[in-house]
Amino acid sequence: MGRFDLRVLAGALALTVFLLPDMGSAQLRQNYYATICPNVNVEKIVRDAVTKKFQQTFVTVPGTLRLFFHDCMVQGCDASAIIQSTPNNQAEKDYPDNLSLAGDGFDTVIKAKAAIDAIPSCRNKVSCADILTIATRDVINLAGGPSYAVELGRLDGLSSTAASVRGRLPQPTFNLDQLNALLNPLGLSQDDIIALSAAHSVGFSHCDKFSNRIYSFSPSNPVDPTLNKTYARDLQGMCPRNVDPRIAINMDPNTPKTFDNMYYKNLKQGKGLFTSDQILYTDPRSRPRVEAWAADNAAFQRAFVAAITKLGRIGVKTGKNGNIRRDCAAFN
Repeated sequence: MGRFDLRVLAGALALTVFLLPDMGSAQLRQNYYATICPNVNVEKIVRDAVTKKFQQTFVTVPGTLRLFFHDCMVQGCDASAIIQSTPNNQAEKDYPDNLSLAGDGFDTVIKAKAAIDAIPSCRNKVSCADILTIATRDVINLAGGPSYAVELGRLDGLSSTAASVRGRLPQPTFNLDQLNALLNPLGLSQDDIIALSAAHSVGFSHCDKFSNRIYSFSPSNPVDPTLNKTYARDLQGMCPRNVDPRIAINMDPNTPKTFDNMYYKNLKQGKGLFTSDQILYTDPRSRPRVEAWAADNAAFQRAFVAAITKLGRIGVKTGKNGNIRRDCAAFN
C-alpha cells in the first residue's frame, strides 16, 4: 500500500462520529471501583492474575498489549475484540487482521475476570473492558516499562462483528500520512502514534508481514534500502523466500522481552521491522521525536503513558450503550 488509500481515510473519518474521546470518557476516573467493590482491591486482584500468567509465558505481555490496541481501535475500548464468534455472527477476533492475536492475551483477561468474580461482593461489577485496561498497564510494567494510574469506568460493548474491523487497524505497510489519517481522528496526535508504536519493543511477528521488504520491495531494489543491510540478511536467514507463515521472529532484535526505548535506537540503525516502523525515522517530520526518545528513556515513558491513556478513552460505552458481561467472551 505505497499509495495513499482513500478507503482508509474514509473509514477513519467515519469513526469520528462515535470514537472520539467525548462524553463517554467523562465518566472515567481513577479508583473507580473503590465504592462499587468496597474493601476489595480490584487492581491488585487483576495484577496478581496477570503476574501469574506472565510467569507462565512472556507472550502474555505482547498478547495483552496488542489485544488492548486492537480492541480500542475498532469500536472503542469495550472488550468487543474478546467476543467469540457464533454460528450467527462472525466476531471481531475472526477478522484476518485479528487472527494473529495471541490467545494468551484473551486468557489473561478471562482469568482476571474469574478472580474478581470469585469475590461475592464484586461479582459482575467489573467490566471486561476495564480488566483489559488494567492488565495492559500491568504487562507493560512487568516487562520493565512504566507503571501508571489507570482511568476506569468503561462498560462492555454490545456488538462485535468482523466487518467492523475493516479499514480500522494500521497496516505494517503504512507510511506516516496513512498512520496520521487513521489515528488523528481518534484523538491521537502524531507524537502519540510514535509513542504507541514502541509497543513493537516486545513480542514477535510472522514473516509474511514483512517479507516484501526483504525479497520483493521493488524491481530495482528487491530489499528495502531503508533496512540495515546486515539486519536484512539476518531476516532472510530466519525467513525463507517461500514464506512459512508459522515462522515468527522478535520485533526488537536486541531487547525483545524488555519494554524500553530500544525500539527508537533500532530505528536509527535501520532495524525497524515494518515499513510503518522505519518510516518514523526516515520521514523528516517524525525523525526528531524518534531521536529524542532514543536518547531519553524517561521522556519516552512519560509520552507513552500519556498516549496509552488517551487511547483508553476512545469510544467508552456508557448507559444503555453497554453493560458488564458475565462472560468476557460472550454477550449476556
